[in-house]
Amino acid sequence: MPLAAVIQMTSAPEVAVNLAVARRLLEQARAQGAVIAALPENFAILGRRETDKLAVAEVPGEGPIQTFLECCARELGLWILAGTVPLRLREGSADKVAAASLLFDERGRCVTRYDKIHLFDVEIPEREERYRESATIMPGSELVVVPTPIGRLGLAVCYDVRFPELFRALQAQGAEVFSLPAAFTASTGRAHWNLLVRARAVENLCYLLAPAQSGRHLNGRETWGESMIVDPWGQVLAQVREAGPGLAVAEIDRTLQCDLRRRFPALAHRRLALEAPPA
Repeated sequence: MPLAAVIQMTSAPEVAVNLAVARRLLEQARAQGAVIAALPENFAILGRRETDKLAVAEVPGEGPIQTFLECCARELGLWILAGTVPLRLREGSADKVAAASLLFDERGRCVTRYDKIHLFDVEIPEREERYRESATIMPGSELVVVPTPIGRLGLAVCYDVRFPELFRALQAQGAEVFSLPAAFTASTGRAHWNLLVRARAVENLCYLLAPAQSGRHLNGRETWGESMIVDPWGQVLAQVREAGPGLAVAEIDRTLQCDLRRRFPALAHRRLALEAPPA
């Protein structure tokens, strides 16, 4: 059975520093036998200001971050899910980028791209925390499901986890595994991260890879961590239990998943019409 890895980081404002940490953890994932490794949201930069990502944004298919990912995938013989990379828009304002989750195969080829659909524009209840991703990010609109060595992978990012219709639509398109790179705040993570991740896995009878940011960042933000791999029955198969950088590895048993879906055919019992989430 293939092994998957989720990587946890405490990303800094310096791209070179983050890429060095990512390389070390990707090497560890490969050494432990993983065929695919998932990096967290904002793995390459978590700036002091939200606008810092604009300065390092890359043209699709070009730039040091994407070159790094291509080289790591090829040199390690490893599929890599690059949490999010800030990519320039073909049209529109230069003040916004796409938060693109990129998937590279073991030959270093970028096989697909998912742009984060749901943007984190919130005020945390009872806390002086406000976020407005839409100020610097242009939301995506397309669902992505792609074949990988661990099964058909449906891509999502962080805040997407609060929108179950997205995951249902991915499952309807054949997803067997979900990826959910994240940078959950400590306060919302403490309240909801484990609950939401496991719920999305259970209700769709899918595996879920959830690599996350963790710890205190130089911009003062604190992220929750608890990177994990969850099976279709909601069991946490592997988890990074400590704050800070680390990784967790687990088997993706598609035979078990198929048997579970056959014995417990909840997906076949749906009675409401499925509609794709709005753009």
